[in-house]
Amino acid sequence: MDPWFQLTAALLLAWALMFYPMLAIWTNERYKKWPVQRYLFWYAGVIAAGSALVGPLADAAHTSFSAHMTGHLLLGMLAPLLLLHGKPLTLLMRGLPTKAARRLSRLMNSRFIAVVSHPVSTAVLNFGGLFILYRTDLFLWMHQSTWLYALVHIHVLLAGYVFTWSILYTDLTAHRHSFRLRVVVLIAALASHKVLAKSLYAMPPAGVTTGDGEMGALIMYYGGDAVDMAIIIFFCYSWYKATAPGRIARGV
Repeated sequence: MDPWFQLTAALLLAWALMFYPMLAIWTNERYKKWPVQRYLFWYAGVIAAGSALVGPLADAAHTSFSAHMTGHLLLGMLAPLLLLHGKPLTLLMRGLPTKAARRLSRLMNSRFIAVVSHPVSTAVLNFGGLFILYRTDLFLWMHQSTWLYALVHIHVLLAGYVFTWSILYTDLTAHRHSFRLRVVVLIAALASHKVLAKSLYAMPPAGVTTGDGEMGALIMYYGGDAVDMAIIIFFCYSWYKATAPGRIARGV
């Protein structure tokens, strides 16, 4: 792996680990104290993403498809779920000056964000991107170009994040859609993930051995189940809260 890529990734990860608590502590002087669990979610998310970008797993991913797939689950599924529950947009909004916060609010309400944050759009960006990555020569090309490798991993992280955000609405969002629409998109997206994993088991990407391809596909299939189950639990609980606020308030 290009040492400059690892150095850049490590610096960005270190910045994310330091800036988030600094901003949270600074805003504590003007607002309600930032919850401890949000720090923990953020730290865990950065660590999950970092383990896929820097270190032994990242190095092994260049020669092992199973290691690559482990990194994919951490970067594209687990890290987005954890980072989202750190509520970075909420923290940023309360930390920005008034004028800057208004600009961010206008951006969040813009038509562009409405389109790209729609559950269908995020599902296409996320899972459509995975099909392109593994069912074309892009998987080979990204290991031959540092820039392409970086772009693919940025896409995996951001696409996973906006998809999870569009389904759960854990953080700030200006464009909300019904639970019924989101559950249909979620089911279709999870099904497409399973279909892709099975296709990789039957026919690994070019340059990947049969045994390594099968192991990577199994990691994608069953490892994805664990994260999918967490998303389903969060989604169902949010739906329950929205439809039974009285029972939640009474502790029923």
